[in-house]
Amino acid sequence: MIDVQSTAETSPAAPRRILHNARLRDVVELGGAVVLSAIVALAALKVIGAISWPAYNTSNVTRALTTLGQVVIVVIGAIAVVAYRSGRSRTWTSWLSSLASAGLVTVTLGMPLGATKLYLFGLSADQQFRTEYLTRLTDSPHLADMTYDGLAPYYPAGWFWFGGRFASLLGMPGWEAYKLWAIVSIAVAAALGTALWNRMVGVGIGTAIGLATTAVTLVYTSPEPYAAVLILPGVPMLVVVASALRGRRRLAEGPTTLSGTNWLAVAAGGLFIGVSAATYTLYTGLFAGTAVLMALGYLVQAWMQNRNAAVDRAPLRRATYLAVIVRLVVMGVVAVLVALLAWTPYLAARSSSIAAPSGSAEHYLPENGAIVGLPMFQLNLVGLLTLIGLIWVVVRARRRTIAAAFAWTLVGVLGITCLSLALTAVGTTLLSFRLEGVTAVVLAAAGVFGVVECSRAVVARFGDVRTVIGVLAGVAAIGLAQTIPSHLSSEITTAYTDTDGYGQRADQHPAGAESYYPELHRLIGEQTGAPADQSVVLTADYGFLSLYPYWGFQGLTSHYANPLAEFDKRAQAIETWSKSETTEDLVAAMAATPWRSPNVFLFRYSADGYTLRLAEDVFPNDPNVRRYTVTFSPSGFDDPMFTVTELGPFVLVVKKG
Repeated sequence: MIDVQSTAETSPAAPRRILHNARLRDVVELGGAVVLSAIVALAALKVIGAISWPAYNTSNVTRALTTLGQVVIVVIGAIAVVAYRSGRSRTWTSWLSSLASAGLVTVTLGMPLGATKLYLFGLSADQQFRTEYLTRLTDSPHLADMTYDGLAPYYPAGWFWFGGRFASLLGMPGWEAYKLWAIVSIAVAAALGTALWNRMVGVGIGTAIGLATTAVTLVYTSPEPYAAVLILPGVPMLVVVASALRGRRRLAEGPTTLSGTNWLAVAAGGLFIGVSAATYTLYTGLFAGTAVLMALGYLVQAWMQNRNAAVDRAPLRRATYLAVIVRLVVMGVVAVLVALLAWTPYLAARSSSIAAPSGSAEHYLPENGAIVGLPMFQLNLVGLLTLIGLIWVVVRARRRTIAAAFAWTLVGVLGITCLSLALTAVGTTLLSFRLEGVTAVVLAAAGVFGVVECSRAVVARFGDVRTVIGVLAGVAAIGLAQTIPSHLSSEITTAYTDTDGYGQRADQHPAGAESYYPELHRLIGEQTGAPADQSVVLTADYGFLSLYPYWGFQGLTSHYANPLAEFDKRAQAIETWSKSETTEDLVAAMAATPWRSPNVFLFRYSADGYTLRLAEDVFPNDPNVRRYTVTFSPSGFDDPMFTVTELGPFVLVVKKG
């Protein structure tokens, strides 16, 4: 009989084969989690969407079914843990665990939104320009600005580009696919994040972390789906980054020389930061900055360990310094190469543009942007969990890589927050309030580790009470999950009160003026004889541009506008045009501008003429935008070259030719 273990130990190829098998299992485990979660989430949303539900803001039926679904999801997670502890395959138990996290996303967002075609916040506020971006990239896979014709995109296109391909594949308009894509992508990210945790710490703890971080992410960042998509796998990936920069050695032993480098982990860390750069700039600053902080920490650790050595260890110290720096540089190179896939068009356009870049994206300071986000002091389950997490990070940061990675991340968040607070003195910010979700999720994950350590102490003191602990944990999970719809109540309600692209409100109340959009779109098509993406529209009804891929002459506000669009100059041009009393004056004024002139005008009717309600930046005031009205004289369009149509509160003007 052959001794397999001894054969493996003596065969030179055995370690390589074992490593290959482990890598293959990782690919199957992570890839399977992604594919299965996408299929299950999309199928569940299709089933939910096929049933006629009462509106969330007029009935508690969908809220009740959401809670039921959350209970089922927690039970599925418990089954995965029990099966794993019973010796079942880690692969399929990890898949089940990942599906529990994906299911939590699908049920918690999909069921309350089951009777509407819109996502959280509907087509209002920030969701308006996000939907416009998805509509643009649904119309064409070519990277382009969401509003301005001929400009490369400034906002990272990653999440929106894949969303556009998703919508195109399903044959849906971008605005309608937005909800499906948002929920499916967050569900997939939750599954991937849970699978990463399962790989690091086992399915038992990984499942708990996955459900906890998913729930907290939904509370804080679900209205901003591309942020949620980064946070969920991003928190475990920060642990990978910390390990990759150190090399194959324990935290207390310090960084290794180049020979101890795990190049696959280095590449994975770079890939993650690069994907982040193609998705969300602010988070990339945090993730990349945290990687630099980690590297500096390892350099200091190497110096501290070698400074009191009895023998001269300068060569080893220099080799260690070099290794940490090389790993950081390689990670950075990989990140840059990935990021350039999304950023090359804009960087090239900016380098060759003669227009002075402008923009005010950072001119926003709400109340929560003027404080340091400290979720651990909330009087709820999230506050308790994150408080436990903070204590665990402080206690374990010098002994465990995961705690150290969390500590460096929190330091990074605090650094960006303090810098953002300081920059208010010179008239700008870093929008640091958007990092509160990262803080909460990091501390929630740490809180699970803290609870696990406390549980082990309880078991050591009182015997095997794991079942009791498990039941209490499950009840707490349900308690946290069922509060999420309450946290998102305003966002969900807006999805029902906004008018969708078919001119209907999901709560069955009379639709707003937006109900005329489909007819306006039809009239523009008839009168121009061209598809939407060949027309430039001047309008203040930006929801119209969210539904159809028309180019806009002017954006919603300067905060969302492309820095190369010259927002302020365009606003001045519009005011100049509005003063034209004759067609000749108007046409001449439009021809004098350096941008492509609008061939379609969508005004609101008033007794004084045709009006546009525009916006200007008034930062540091809060609100940071002032609305003002510009009125065009009807006489400027009293010429055969224009076709004027009045429809409801709108005046549609189409320039012939």
